[in-house]
Amino acid sequence: MSSIISIFIIGLLVIIASIVILYYNKLVTLKNMIEEAFSSIDIQLKRRYDLIPNLVETVKGYAKHESSTLENVVKLRNIAQTSETITDKIKNENMLTTALKSLFAIAESYPDLKANENFLSLQNSLNEIENNIQSARRYYNAVVKDYNTLCETFPSVFIAKMFHFNKKEFFTIEDEEKKNIKVSF
Repeated sequence: MSSIISIFIIGLLVIIASIVILYYNKLVTLKNMIEEAFSSIDIQLKRRYDLIPNLVETVKGYAKHESSTLENVVKLRNIAQTSETITDKIKNENMLTTALKSLFAIAESYPDLKANENFLSLQNSLNEIENNIQSARRYYNAVVKDYNTLCETFPSVFIAKMFHFNKKEFFTIEDEEKKNIKVSF
């Protein structure tokens, strides 16, 4: 009888250990996928950062009296580029995106600028980068959703707490970024 109880206890311990290992490995995998997904966003943001000075210089030649908007775009680019935490990066990227919308709204008022080949090329490049950023954000948020769900559901919530797997923040846009930019002259 005691051997049956011993076998049952050993079997139960093996099952529990297997469950812990399974969920631990799944949490680690998702955590690594989040880091990889954020790295993809960072790559696209770097491309955007590199493009912004050229775009600002092109617009500067046509819209000389719009220097405050141009300076703001450059300032926000520099702030976003030096963000250290994911939370800061998300906040600063949202502000930069809003400033870029203002820049393009200004460009709408200058027909010569809109027809400039260099400006059109930069605008197309930025549009491509913005699409890539949106795609990378969607992937990042999908992985974060899976990870956060695993951190909060039974029985993985116990493994997540035991090994200090904490919820991650989504890469979302702020209400201010959702608004249309209005520029008047």
